[in-house]
Amino acid sequence: MRQPHQEYKKLLFSCLASRVFKIFIPIVLYSPLLVTSTVQATPSTENSCQNPLNFDVELSNVVSDLFQVASWLNEPKTVVATISQSLGPQMAAYFNPSVSPNINERAKLARVPVFMYHDVLAVKEVFFDVTYQDFAQHLRLIKEKGLTPISFDQLVTHLRTGLPLPEKPIMLTFDDGYGGHYEYVYPLLKKYGYPAVFSVYTHNMGKNTGRSHVNWQQLKEMAADPLITIASHSITHPRDLRELSDARLQLELTKSKKILEAQLGIPIRYFTYPEGKYDQRVAKAVQEAGYQAALTMSDTDERYAGQSDSMLAISRFGQSRLAQALTQPDVSPIAQAWGGAKLPSWGGIFDFSADVEVTKTTLEDIPLTLISGGKPVTIHAKSRSQVAEIIAGTQAVAAVDGGFFSLRYLNSNVMIGPVLSQINNQFIPGNKGEIPKLAGRPLVLISPQAVKFISFDPFKHNTLAGIQAEMPNVTDAFVAAAWLVKDNQPQLTQNFANLYGFDALRHRAFWGIDRVGKPTIGVSNEPVDSISLGAALGLAGLRDAVMLDSGASTSLVYKGDSLVGYTPRPVPHVVALMPPNATTILAPCTVAQK
Repeated sequence: MRQPHQEYKKLLFSCLASRVFKIFIPIVLYSPLLVTSTVQATPSTENSCQNPLNFDVELSNVVSDLFQVASWLNEPKTVVATISQSLGPQMAAYFNPSVSPNINERAKLARVPVFMYHDVLAVKEVFFDVTYQDFAQHLRLIKEKGLTPISFDQLVTHLRTGLPLPEKPIMLTFDDGYGGHYEYVYPLLKKYGYPAVFSVYTHNMGKNTGRSHVNWQQLKEMAADPLITIASHSITHPRDLRELSDARLQLELTKSKKILEAQLGIPIRYFTYPEGKYDQRVAKAVQEAGYQAALTMSDTDERYAGQSDSMLAISRFGQSRLAQALTQPDVSPIAQAWGGAKLPSWGGIFDFSADVEVTKTTLEDIPLTLISGGKPVTIHAKSRSQVAEIIAGTQAVAAVDGGFFSLRYLNSNVMIGPVLSQINNQFIPGNKGEIPKLAGRPLVLISPQAVKFISFDPFKHNTLAGIQAEMPNVTDAFVAAAWLVKDNQPQLTQNFANLYGFDALRHRAFWGIDRVGKPTIGVSNEPVDSISLGAALGLAGLRDAVMLDSGASTSLVYKGDSLVGYTPRPVPHVVALMPPNATTILAPCTVAQK
């Protein structure tokens, strides 16, 4: 039998590799399997969206196929590199969750708002009711703001593992099993394709207590929909579970779970405290009853999910805080919704193929402007100019002021330390009297495929041969001030040694590589010290970041426009981001001079 044609093999290899991701990603997003470290869930009869493929069998089959094709291509290393670099961090996080009921440290840094609704009616009867028209407006707002509603399974996976959620996640929850949930809410959720959680107490199923409640037939229809998660809300909805005896508390928790599972034919993994009231005794009883997470509420202490006390007390915001985005957009929790930083990649991969994009965010109370994507280059100009002037006439989309330079002469372009720029491929060594003071600072090396940040050695790195020994195809090099983030770790006070002014409050410029390998440049929009800036950049997802010339020199330009609110000091050196498909780097008139 003939072996397949080489081009066909390559196509087959690519398709099989993509299958690994298509198998694994849905499991990461939806699977409840990892949250069973302390409780075994009842075998599920749920549809495939909530109970994914047999992970072990399917993944093993695909990986086996990948290695077979790789052996045809004589590229077994490609398989290992692809899986370990791209899939490895996700798998490592997925299969090493935090011990229940603790929340993962990475998840604590994300901002996932969970919103709580009660009844939805044609006409409001009490202040916390929501009309059908208002709820429909809320869903339109969610879509317009680019938010992504997530399921309870997704949230639990995120809180246990730290795996990032979509960029702007939110979760919608509805308490008490009102008839309006089936009549008004469920049809709108199906229209938008948005998942949600419905918490029901079994005593009032199908009853009219002055307000209608869903009946079992309606609840079964909803529970069969992959968009819907059903959570227990007890049997009789006691106003305060803390006041119940141990026996009564156990009954409310266990019997409601058994009734729901028997009626709906699905495992009930989540609980919602009536009126949000619980203590450690109640939370322990919830866990012992077989629930893996629980929702609470507080009128005076609303928090993002990751800021909750534990998985057994996930905080929520009232629905009015979502509606607040209509009148006070900066105050509503959705303004800061964030799914968390991407996981650190394995193998130091780089991505210079993404489009250049601007992001403005506030992390650790520090407002930042970040620009990521494209291909990184440096420009060493003839003399000092504004950054916008230096990149004018080039294909650069964005640029930030670069390394430190000599202040001896007004128009000098002499740098502190060695510099190489691909504009003319000319290496200019640093002053021998100055470079010993730079020992240990980050030496930035850029090639067409990669970036390195290594400790500057005055005896090794002040020659072209010296830096080429570190990176043979180096095109750009310069010495930065200090690491702000190094190997995914924000730097502490002791890491700045005797760097002058590292703890002062000043505007600061930086550049680095994020956790998916994209180059990122940026500035702090308010004065900040180096330690605080490093912590914020760690949260922003940078795996390595170095400080550039800052203070009066801090500059950032995007498409020719300055993004700082003042006129910076002219500089002779910039780090720029070129479009992924750029063919020429610079205008011929921009040439460095020694």
